Amino acid sequence: MHPKPALFALFFASCLTVHAEIATKQVATGFERPIWAGVPKGIDGKLWVMEQAGTVWIVDQATGEREKEPFLEIKSEVSREGNEEGLLGLAFAADFATTGRYYVNLTDKDQHTRIVRFISKDQKTTDPKSAEVLLKYQQDFRNHNGGWIAFGPDGYLYIANGDGGSANDPKQRAQDLDSLLGKILRIDVSPETGYKVPADNPFVGNKAGKPEIWAYGVRNPWRNSFDRETGDFWMADVGQGLWEEINFMPKDKGNGANYGWRLREGHIATPAKDVGGDAPKDAIEPIYVYPHGGGKNEGISVTGGYVYRGEKIKELKGRYIFADYQNPRIWSIKQDAGEADGFIDHTDALQPEGGRINLISSFAEDNDGELYIIDHTGPIYQIIEK
Repeated sequence: MHPKPALFALFFASCLTVHAEIATKQVATGFERPIWAGVPKGIDGKLWVMEQAGTVWIVDQATGEREKEPFLEIKSEVSREGNEEGLLGLAFAADFATTGRYYVNLTDKDQHTRIVRFISKDQKTTDPKSAEVLLKYQQDFRNHNGGWIAFGPDGYLYIANGDGGSANDPKQRAQDLDSLLGKILRIDVSPETGYKVPADNPFVGNKAGKPEIWAYGVRNPWRNSFDRETGDFWMADVGQGLWEEINFMPKDKGNGANYGWRLREGHIATPAKDVGGDAPKDAIEPIYVYPHGGGKNEGISVTGGYVYRGEKIKELKGRYIFADYQNPRIWSIKQDAGEADGFIDHTDALQPEGGRINLISSFAEDNDGELYIIDHTGPIYQIIEK
């Protein structure tokens, strides 16, 4: 069921309150504002960890030790003037283990988002001179940069862009199909240089919108994922003043989808004057929302995660794990026929012994489908069976 505002109290009254038999173990620490982590296909035992200021490190998962040299260091190219700016996302090509090709999403010193291809010749370090800028576009303000970037099950590269910033999308970018802001983009990066636009993108050959756009009407999508087993798409979109939301889209759907911002926040009309309104025709409703606040089932800024597809934790099988950044709670839901069900609060179960997870900036998934929690204050944790 959707937890719409009128049903919200009833929804949580029926939610599950038990905890799965899970815990966390720290796998590494000492990072400066870690904001992403991941693993390329074909390489196990290592974890790539991104620092927001512009550095990526390779860490040995068994010892927690990092390589002496960074995998990537581009601080001179990255802006940290705004709190939400920086080096924000990374996607490894499927053949990274042989080609060394990978892609990053960053905010540059001129307040542009750049999508950049790099080549690591040894898969351990990167010459910054290998950079090829594929896309570059101006940000209106210094927040809502989005930053997620990943390959979908179709082999195309997906890029999540916030609405350009400030509050309530003052330049109305999210519904403007002539802007790349407030959108999910989809491009083909298979050429040796440059990129192509997939022929089935919704606005190819249509002057109504830019051809790179795959979906629109988003505010600040912070951490999306594709279910490694089903190919379904999950998107966490940070709310304005009242509601945080999780969106779900089945595999091979969502081409041209409108998620409703700035007219809609969660399931309601955005309450700011002259901003909210009726849902656009065929707008996608979130699968799950939660209200702003500091309580157990509340938060301020959603952090999206993954559907657990690992083999080690039976209790989490098929559950979508997500969190809140500022009120660092960790939850999960199940999806059944496009509906959210079976809410569980895992916050207490996942606190490390003798400490506490502080600011959850991201989750990570390894090649076995096991999940990790990135704490923006420095540590990286793995979710494990107790």
